[in-house]
Amino acid sequence: MLPRALLFLLLSLLLSWQASAQTPKDGTGSATPAPKKHLQAVRITGGIKLDGVLDEAAWQQASIATDFIQNRPNPGPLEKHKTEVRVLYDDVSIYIGALMHDVSQDSIMRELAARDNFGNSDFIGVFFDTYQDKLNGYGFFVTTGGVQMDARYSPAGGEDFNWNAVWDSRTSMQGTDWVAEIRIPYSAIRFANQPEQHWGLQLMRRRKRDNQDFFWNEVKPAVDGFVNQWGTLEGVRDIKPPLRLSLTPYVSGYVNHYPFDEQGKRNTSTSFNGGADVKWGINESFTLDATLVPDFGQVQSDNQVLNLSPFEVQFAENRQFFTEGTELFNKGGLFYSRRVGAQPIGFGDVSGQLRKGYRDAEGRRIAGEYVVQNPGVTQLLNATKVSGRTKNGLGVGVFNALSGDVYATLQDSTSGERRKVLTQPFSNYNIVVLDQSLKNNSYVSLINTNVTRWGQTYDANVTGGLFRFANKKNSYAVDGRVVYSRRRGTVFGSEDLIDDRDGYKYRVSVGKISGAFTWNLSHGIESGTYNPNDLGILFGNNNISQELYMSYNKYKPFWKVNNFYSWWGVAHSLLYEPTQYQNLNVYGGWNTTFTKLFLTTGMNFDANPVTRDYYEPRQYPLGKYWVRVPANANVGGFISSDYRKKLALDLNAGVRLYQADGRLPRPRRAGYGMGFSPRYRVNNRLNFRYSLDWNYSHNQIGYVNGGMSDAEPLDQPFLNDVVLGRRDVVTVSNVLQAAYTFTNRMSLTIRTRHYTSNVHYRDFARLTPGGDEELVDYRRNRDNTYNAFNVDAVYSWWFAPGSQVSIVWKNAGSNFLEANQATPLYFDNLSNTINTPHNNSLSVKILYYLDYLALRPRRS
Repeated sequence: MLPRALLFLLLSLLLSWQASAQTPKDGTGSATPAPKKHLQAVRITGGIKLDGVLDEAAWQQASIATDFIQNRPNPGPLEKHKTEVRVLYDDVSIYIGALMHDVSQDSIMRELAARDNFGNSDFIGVFFDTYQDKLNGYGFFVTTGGVQMDARYSPAGGEDFNWNAVWDSRTSMQGTDWVAEIRIPYSAIRFANQPEQHWGLQLMRRRKRDNQDFFWNEVKPAVDGFVNQWGTLEGVRDIKPPLRLSLTPYVSGYVNHYPFDEQGKRNTSTSFNGGADVKWGINESFTLDATLVPDFGQVQSDNQVLNLSPFEVQFAENRQFFTEGTELFNKGGLFYSRRVGAQPIGFGDVSGQLRKGYRDAEGRRIAGEYVVQNPGVTQLLNATKVSGRTKNGLGVGVFNALSGDVYATLQDSTSGERRKVLTQPFSNYNIVVLDQSLKNNSYVSLINTNVTRWGQTYDANVTGGLFRFANKKNSYAVDGRVVYSRRRGTVFGSEDLIDDRDGYKYRVSVGKISGAFTWNLSHGIESGTYNPNDLGILFGNNNISQELYMSYNKYKPFWKVNNFYSWWGVAHSLLYEPTQYQNLNVYGGWNTTFTKLFLTTGMNFDANPVTRDYYEPRQYPLGKYWVRVPANANVGGFISSDYRKKLALDLNAGVRLYQADGRLPRPRRAGYGMGFSPRYRVNNRLNFRYSLDWNYSHNQIGYVNGGMSDAEPLDQPFLNDVVLGRRDVVTVSNVLQAAYTFTNRMSLTIRTRHYTSNVHYRDFARLTPGGDEELVDYRRNRDNTYNAFNVDAVYSWWFAPGSQVSIVWKNAGSNFLEANQATPLYFDNLSNTINTPHNNSLSVKILYYLDYLALRPRRS
């Protein structure tokens, strides 16, 4: 199988080189940026009435940005329906007036959606690179229905819509055209304190009816980067960065119900909270963001899953403070924000500290202790960010958060006496980032993360350096990183010294980054003691890896398709210590969009010879034990229909087949997966989306020792062995979402999720050093089923810029069934889950944005 895959890879590479050599110089694969356009801004006095009507005389005096150039689906042509954008400014704000011509109102799509969602709608966007470093920028968008979106642009975060600013806009329909009027206060952006501003400027229009995107300054898909392809805004003079000081206090109330149905224990509890978010512009470049006594109870529920892997589950970050304006802190991938306020480090050790039951001298049974309460999250006291960028392109970020002591409560079964056990000491989390922008889309960065815990435990520190250097034509680049991790102290709750005290990681790559044909060659090492997990996330260290990645893209329409994207690669890895073979992976894929139907489709494949999985046995140090994975290959594909239609559909499917493992009389392994996701738009306010994901792993081989106990007679003969089980795993996830948008500032969304995963064991084997397995007569029933059910209903009303009322109802329940109780029947699992006691929470939270500039007394 491998020689064929390599032959296919080499043949594909040859065809790609030939195709790239034959690419015509007509802009389709040109890696030369377009010339910079210039727009003159006009100073005004007296402000602008924001009403979506460009009737002030100043609008008629301003220069017009027009002749937008199409970027999608056919890069290059001028727009047929003109866009006209004008820019004004005063001492407080910058104003954008945009007139979008069209053929009729029916051609202008205007679905309403919640904030930061484009929906099925036209929109206009304006982008500013206020330091003109060609790497970092701001984006502000408004749809025909007046829905606002904003984003930050950076090498680390790409396009980050988690960032939110306070600004205002209005839209209107005028005959066959639509108009947008936008006011962005200077307090929403940062810029240097100098007599004349030199900003990068880009303007974008989406005409959803034809799925077309247009940019004022041409953006060529074959050119690496986005911010570096913006034009220039001129004429902005004698403005001063304002005092950026705002306070957003909040109050929240919760009613929580769980049917304990135990005497002396209330089923319903209430709580009230109060706190505030503070923003302070320290100077024209740097801003302090702080959250005091934060409340994250209304964030979307995590997608809980049954985890059979040797690695932790990485959950999405839904807390706004940790998603907004964090592009600097995400440099190098060393910050996993879910560590802040995460599960206490001693959470899983509480059961080991219980006083066990015993028999007294007369043979009477004396009961022991049990856990009354063991908090699963760490409550933050506060969190603070300071970030910004100087006029010389130096970005500086400082993050700090504090969490208090966390205790579990234990109770004596006989006397009722309670005691507390510390599970998380008072802790300080800190990050410092220095990021210097250089010419030619290049940069150098230094990142340091630190966790300091009080008391007898350990502290952790990680320091990393990053660089990227591109040539003047932005066609080739070399980049890399070096990271050092350091931990000092003892294991929490123990006298044992931490064992991974010093570790390192490096990676370097070189490649062609622009043009129709691109490639990248990389090499890296992670030592066996490299561990950034106290404030980052790592899924396996102790490896040496190298990879060759190639892609060939056609950006112009041809035949019956709009474009064509393809990629190929080969990746190889070794265990670092001892140096042993780990795996080899050959992969590739393509996707395209058909011109008439706007049907997007694609496929992918990969092939692997025999692989050694050193992590699945959970034996450390790595290298002595491994699970032998037979040679295998995967092929998958997807189809996505046109989202402009009322009814649209996404489909995906894949299959992975393995060679037979002749060492034992076992059937071949196989894996199958399928996804089905229709969406239906009833009208411009109401829409539904459903997704079904089904996965079946047949004859999967996995670790079984987790859950073994010396109290189980059937486990006792195998406690000192590494036991693997041959199992079938069926996982089904159903998610139904509904959204109703009342206005561009008021919406209601409901999300319901049911997840079930069933594990059925066929036989068991003992793993010996060197990857050999021998069948054993292990008879304990290890089958299990995990179910999770969640409902998140959110009503949101932005009653004023930056001010919000949110009402959230959450319903959550789960169960874990073992042995004979486990069931493979889906509807039995659904019934069990619904009938399991659920936790219900209803909360109301009110935020009110207070801006110092709006509150200060005006001088006469």
